[in-house]
Amino acid sequence: MNLKQTAAYSAALLTLALLAGCGVDTMSAAATAAAIKKQELQQGQKTMEQAKEKIGKAMELEQQRANQGTDQ
Repeated sequence: MNLKQTAAYSAALLTLALLAGCGVDTMSAAATAAAIKKQELQQGQKTMEQAKEKIGKAMELEQQRANQGTDQ
């Protein structure tokens, strides 16, 4: 290998190493974003369940009040 070939080979390896590093960073960012979205989804589901429970309790209470009004 002459000097030009060695320099070209070294430049190519350096470029590949830099591009690979960018890919790893991008994949890491995507994984982090996915984890955050998963947490947001879980929190949203929890909030929805709590809201359903509150609505159910409110409906029960309203039905009890309606029944008390008809009993009198």
